[in-house]
Amino acid sequence: MLIPLTRSKFEQLVPPIATGEQYKAVWGSWRDFLGRILISLVGVVILLLLSFLVDGAGEGLILFLEIIVGLYWFWSPVFIASVRNGKYRRFKYSGFWRGRVFDVFISDDIIGEQESVNQQGELVIVENRERRINIELGDRTGFRTIIKAPLQRVHKLLNPGQAAECLVFSNRADLSEIQELSDIYIPSQNLWVGEYPCVRRDFFQAMSEDIARRHSSRKAARQRPRRNA
Repeated sequence: MLIPLTRSKFEQLVPPIATGEQYKAVWGSWRDFLGRILISLVGVVILLLLSFLVDGAGEGLILFLEIIVGLYWFWSPVFIASVRNGKYRRFKYSGFWRGRVFDVFISDDIIGEQESVNQQGELVIVENRERRINIELGDRTGFRTIIKAPLQRVHKLLNPGQAAECLVFSNRADLSEIQELSDIYIPSQNLWVGEYPCVRRDFFQAMSEDIARRHSSRKAARQRPRRNA
């Protein structure tokens, strides 16, 4: 099932400013947090040193910049998530897609590399690996795709045959070429899976339930026996 969405509904589902769920998704680890704190501290120190070189109107500007830079650790995840939202919002068209889970499997993927020096003084490349869940999705039209995400315990609930829903993004009005997918929703488990929560989940679930009700009503109407005149 593929249902085109209006632009207003699209922009409601993918907001321009980060939601709380998106903020948490890009917050990162403690190492990321400490890195942002360090940037804030270094920035404030540099601005304090600059404040001794300016006076008058310049002091007000320096104070304003100190506040902005000092809170970098707090507002930068909002900015990062909003930029990611913008990458989805740049698509001209979107649709609601419902298909099935065809397969579920785990992979050990390389997510980054670091250079290091061993005891012999030789340069070595250290691979950063992460176990990831792979979900193969498809529908009756022959559409196939695979969604990946960091492996979590809750992914044990995933099984082939389950219904799966998501937003699809395209620059073609007829959605004949799908260029990007959102994170996916498994209604039977009330479970979301994906790299990044790009959609407003409360709005998406409400839309999903409304579409399911309308589909059931139309199906019941078709199956209702007709009375003879």
